[in-house]
Amino acid sequence: MPPIQFLIDRRETGRTIAAVLRQRYKLTWARAKRLVENGHIRVAGQLTRAPEQRVKTGNRVWIAHGTIDNPTPAEKKPANSTPTPAKTRAKVKPKPSLELANTLAVEIVYSDDSVVVVNKPAGLTTVRSKDDEAEFGKRAKKFLPTTLADVLPTLLGTPNKPVFAVHRLDRDTTGLIVFARTPQATQALTKQFRLHTTERRYLALVRGVPKGGRLESAFVQDRGDGRRGSAAAGKPVPDDGKPAVTHVKVVEKLGAFAVVECRLETGRTHQVRIHLGESGHPLCGEKVYDRPIGGKPIPDGSGAARPMLHAARLGFAHPEDGASRSWDAKPPTDFAELWRKLRTTQNAPPPTTA
Repeated sequence: MPPIQFLIDRRETGRTIAAVLRQRYKLTWARAKRLVENGHIRVAGQLTRAPEQRVKTGNRVWIAHGTIDNPTPAEKKPANSTPTPAKTRAKVKPKPSLELANTLAVEIVYSDDSVVVVNKPAGLTTVRSKDDEAEFGKRAKKFLPTTLADVLPTLLGTPNKPVFAVHRLDRDTTGLIVFARTPQATQALTKQFRLHTTERRYLALVRGVPKGGRLESAFVQDRGDGRRGSAAAGKPVPDDGKPAVTHVKVVEKLGAFAVVECRLETGRTHQVRIHLGESGHPLCGEKVYDRPIGGKPIPDGSGAARPMLHAARLGFAHPEDGASRSWDAKPPTDFAELWRKLRTTQNAPPPTTA
């Protein structure tokens, strides 16, 4: 059977593909995201697994046949339609935060009255986006997927005292992240991240072996194919362009792959993923920033099940006393095992120690 198709109209320009699907077909937010993440959606001819990918007017969207129950956009019910009796409506209970936290093995690395530093596992979103909050409202938030910010208060033993996100890690990125526990700490940490005075270093498994060095560009919401990315070289930077700087160092060569360390000088959304992808060395497991504009994805023979990116070091000035603090976290099991596997299968020599 042919796929379902539709064109993005002017009113939908700039929205995420998940938000468009949800609105057009009256899906739950979780269902819309799963459709994209499971590879059932194409935008402008390209398979996407990123619910956050933004679309623009004229993009054609394909939905794999049989993946939604209502193949035509939902319409309002006639005025004389019989409403569903309240007692027959299914009641959905949110998953307990502590249960999810235990399942995903959230590790608290450090905490005090002002801050909490966490080693985040893959598969857990940092905090609910403003778009989610705006679409669902306060009452419906509890039915959305649980976030790290949701589970931390319970793990800290203060379930009624929220934590405040001052930066973010992607859902499938692992490693160190800090939350503030007071308004004063929020203000102090937010200022440090805004001024780029924090220390943030990532480890990444990539395709090919980068040259290393400084990567600098201006990031825009749409680089020309609906994805975030760098503004075209040699052309005026759009008004929404934001400077992004990443310092890349090769840690170990693994034949057709490599382990690199990325130090952030700025902290833009998806910065490491974009800069590595645009340099021709996307992350192993990357399925969004793994191709040039209008081009095909760069082959990935690593077998990675997720983008292999780990926030290995985090440092900042403590909001209370201004003292510099830093923490390190080793890569999780799947990252470490793939590292060892590639070293073996690519016949790469083990790293030498000084």
